[in-house]
Amino acid sequence: MNIKNIQKQLSDFADERDWGQFHNPKNLAMALSVEASELVEIFQWLTPEQAEEIMNSSESEHVKEEMADIMIYLIRMADKLDVDLEKAIADKIIKNGEKHPSKS
Repeated sequence: MNIKNIQKQLSDFADERDWGQFHNPKNLAMALSVEASELVEIFQWLTPEQAEEIMNSSESEHVKEEMADIMIYLIRMADKLDVDLEKAIADKIIKNGEKHPSKS
């Protein structure tokens, strides 16, 4: 995944529609939360077994769309805040490894 390329595509898409006025960190964080809630809603009343099999159901496309929406808003927010997501993820994995050492 080339995050910088996706950021450029999303920025161009927003600019072509004059959405930049709405894409501030507050609004993007709120939109990200809404999309995450929409993903949660799909799984809300499923059993763990049903949740494991969701991608073999009629809901699979809906799951993919909500996951894409979440990534789109997260990547757009990272662009607006000048956060290098790849570095932030790598740093967080290291921090998590220190906080939760391997049991092996």
